[in-house]
Amino acid sequence: MKSRDTAIRVKQHAVDEKSRKVEDLERIIREFDQMASDLERQIQLEEDRTGVRDRGHFSYSTFAKAAAQRRDNLRQSTEGLREKLAAAVRERDDTVEQLSRAAQQMEGRDDPRGHRRDRPFGLTALR
Repeated sequence: MKSRDTAIRVKQHAVDEKSRKVEDLERIIREFDQMASDLERQIQLEEDRTGVRDRGHFSYSTFAKAAAQRRDNLRQSTEGLREKLAAAVRERDDTVEQLSRAAQQMEGRDDPRGHRRDRPFGLTALR
């Protein structure tokens, strides 16, 4: 009986850990998206200030170039994180399903004396 309880607790811990990982990835993605949006606004402001929008032009702002590179890097990182998030969600859902199955098995199993919990006096065959 205790080994079943321990198995359930281990599964619950795994679910909690995987849920935290999903939440962390979602938070990081939101933060990266926000930073990329902020950089986009800064690029637009710099282009408006200088009047040069052609990135290939010799007088294009070095600040705008650097901000655009950082924004692009953030977007690329975000795409990688979205893939990791999808995998983490699948792992979490699989672990939740395993926990659910383990809990159902624990509820439906016989007690240590061989009797069903839902039937008195071990009369498992009678209906």
